[in-house]
Amino acid sequence: MARWLRSLAGALLLLEGAAALSFLHHGYEEMVQALFRVQSQCPYVTRIYSIGRSVEGRHLYVLEFSDYPGIHESLEPEFKYVGNMHGNEVLGRELLLQLSEFLCEEYRRGNERITRLIHDTRIHIMPSMNPDGYEVAAKQGPDSNGYLTGRNNANGVDLNRNFPDLNTFMYYSGEISGPNHHIPLPDNWKSQVEPETLAVIQWISSYNFVLSANLHGGAVVANYPYDKSQDQRFRSHRRTVNTPTPDDKLFQKLAKTYSYAHGWMHRGWNCGDYFADGITNGASWYSLSKGMQDFNYLYTNCFEITLELSCNKFPPEEDLERQWMANREALVAFIEEVHQGIKGMVSDENNNGIAGAVISVQGISHDITSGDMGDYFRLLLPGTYTVTASAEGYQPQTVTTTVGPAAPSLVYFQLKQDVVRKPPERKASGTRMNNKGLQKKVVPRATRRGTQR
Repeated sequence: MARWLRSLAGALLLLEGAAALSFLHHGYEEMVQALFRVQSQCPYVTRIYSIGRSVEGRHLYVLEFSDYPGIHESLEPEFKYVGNMHGNEVLGRELLLQLSEFLCEEYRRGNERITRLIHDTRIHIMPSMNPDGYEVAAKQGPDSNGYLTGRNNANGVDLNRNFPDLNTFMYYSGEISGPNHHIPLPDNWKSQVEPETLAVIQWISSYNFVLSANLHGGAVVANYPYDKSQDQRFRSHRRTVNTPTPDDKLFQKLAKTYSYAHGWMHRGWNCGDYFADGITNGASWYSLSKGMQDFNYLYTNCFEITLELSCNKFPPEEDLERQWMANREALVAFIEEVHQGIKGMVSDENNNGIAGAVISVQGISHDITSGDMGDYFRLLLPGTYTVTASAEGYQPQTVTTTVGPAAPSLVYFQLKQDVVRKPPERKASGTRMNNKGLQKKVVPRATRRGTQR
C-alpha cells in the first residue's frame, strides 16, 4: 500500500505542472534541434556532449541535467537513459526527448520534486544510440515499417548483440571461483565492435554510472539481467532458463518500480504475452548473448535494465501522447531509484580519496568500486549488511550498517596504510661463533621473496 501511495503522490505532483508538449517523430536533424532547444531554455542545469559518431558520421549526443553540468559532484550519483539502440524501435527516442523537455520546463516552474532530482542526481539522456538505423526505418514510416527494417546499424549489425561477451567468461570463471564483476575486456575487443558500441563502452568507462535503463519496443515489460543463460554455450536452439544475478531481488525491485509506475505494464498481459508484475528475467524470456545490460553489470558499477515499451515498434504520431502519459511517472520514478542503498567515501588517513577501492557486501557476490574522487554508491534493498572496503596497499575495513527504504545510508571508510615489515638488516660479511666455539664466516642470505619493492 505504501508503494502505491508514493507512486500516486509522485504522479499527482507531476500533474500539477503538466506542460503542453508537441508529439511528433523526430528525424536526426529535428532530434538535434530539440536537444539544443532544451539546452538553450535551461542553460544553467544542462549540457550537451557527443560520445562519438555513428557509422555514417552522425553524432551520438547526450543531454546532461545537473546543478553543476559537466562536473561530477562528490556523493552525487550518475544516471543514464539510452534510447533507440535498435533503429526501428523509436518510442524510447521520442519519450526521452519528451522527458528532456519536461525536466527543463518543470525545473523552470519550480517543481520541487524535479528540482530536487536535478540537484541531487547527474542525469545523462541519450535519445538515440543508432541514428543511422532510425533514418532507414523512418523512410518507410509507421504504417509500412518492416519488423526488422532499420533495426541494425549502417553495417548491418545488431548493436544489442555486439558488446564483448563477458557472461561466458564469468560462467567459466565461476566454476573456478573467479570474479563476476569488473571482468577485464579481451585484448582484441576494439576490433570486434561497431563504432556506436565502441563509443558507448568508452562512455561508460569514463563515468561512474550507478543506474541505467535502455529503451526498446516490440513488447511491454521491464527486463533485468542476466540476459544470457549459463548453459547457452551448450546448445544451438533457443530455450528459456531463469538466470539470476547475485542482485536478483534488487533487480526485481528496480523493474517493478518502472512497471507499477507505468500505465499498464504491471498488468502483465500485453502484446499477446504475459509477464507477472510486468517484469522478467532476460534469460527466462529468451537468452541473448553480448547484450548491453549484462555488459554494464559485469564490466562497470552500473545496474541496467531493459525497458520494452510498446507492442508497435514504430507507433503512429497520434499514439505518442498516450504513450508519454503512460511512461512519464515511470521515467521519473526510475531515476529516483538511484538514491537507495549505501554511499560514502573511501579515504586514507590523510582524508585523501582512494579511487578503485573495492566495496564488498557479505552474502552478495558482486562488488563495486569507488570512483576517481573516492566516492562510491552501492544499490541495496532495505536491510542490515556487513560491508567491507579494501584497496591495494591498505588494511581492509569492515562495518555493519542498516539500509532504510528512503534515502541511502552514509557509510564512510578510512583505510590505514598496510605497513609491510622489513627483515632485519644483515651485515655483508662477518664472523660468529659456532656451537663448537670456532669462528664461522657469515654469508648474507638472498633477499627474501615477497618484500615490498
